[in-house]
Amino acid sequence: MKIGIYGYGNLGRGVEYCAAQNSDTEVVGVFTRRDPESVHTVLGAKVYKAQDAASFKEKIDVMIICGGSATDLPKLTPMLAKDFSVVDSFDTHPKIPEHFAAVDSAAKSAGTLALISAGWDPGMFSLNRLYSESILPCGETYTFWGKGVSQGHSDAVRRIEGVLDARQYTIPKEEALRAVRSGGNPALTTRDKHLRECFVVAKEGADLKKIENAIKTMPDYFADYDTVVHFITAEEMKANHSELPHGGFVIRSGKSGENGKHNHTVEYSLTLDSNPEFTAGVLIAAARAVYKKHARGESGCITLFDVSPADLSAKTGEELRNALL
Repeated sequence: MKIGIYGYGNLGRGVEYCAAQNSDTEVVGVFTRRDPESVHTVLGAKVYKAQDAASFKEKIDVMIICGGSATDLPKLTPMLAKDFSVVDSFDTHPKIPEHFAAVDSAAKSAGTLALISAGWDPGMFSLNRLYSESILPCGETYTFWGKGVSQGHSDAVRRIEGVLDARQYTIPKEEALRAVRSGGNPALTTRDKHLRECFVVAKEGADLKKIENAIKTMPDYFADYDTVVHFITAEEMKANHSELPHGGFVIRSGKSGENGKHNHTVEYSLTLDSNPEFTAGVLIAAARAVYKKHARGESGCITLFDVSPADLSAKTGEELRNALL
């Protein structure tokens, strides 16, 4: 499977590392909007100008798009789907239907296949919500994120006047986790489930109280949560908050039997040292599925819901039955 990497930040580097761990995968090139001479890849992949990507149409089986969901992917995925089968990690949940429709139209017209929103949420968590709700139709599903760095929320804090740098950690509240795991199907608000903790490097002379208030009252990001703000030095930020860990839990609590007398709990959890590198692993597996399904004549837009588990694997059906079934 010959892949291209469009965009080369943390996620693009993760895809290059992950591709090297898969014997059936070869990186044809990295495509960047920066000067290619300024981009040094971690394992030596060749770097090309983004505008030259279309000339590789016959050389790349799947283009993995490593851009941001806010502004990049809504434009890039439909555009690139006109020339390539593609995979992206679009993660703005409320806008997935809109993104799907735009990509589906482009891919169907071009005869390519696109898989959107591959990652861990949306992605692996989505699959586990589907599996557990299908098996336990009478119950409740709970999703907890963290402890980990939210890159979008960190960026929102960095945009506040007077902020030099920031990291925001999303942390599940232990009391909420205990209540869910007990099988009681509690009614939980947004504030009940998660704590947001911010570490902020302020510019010299900045009004710290004003910054803290701007964070805690920010709609859609912090206003609905209990939020703690710490002001630290740039040295502390570099020493203690340079990594990008994340993870979380999907828990389904359900009932079966006469009058629902039997309780069942299904839990799927992730603990990730590197959010972008794990996401890259999902993207490579998704690209493999796209490669197989497109070879069978499929086109348009799909998600992980539409993929057979066997299509994600490099193993043959016989190998999967012998080793994993």
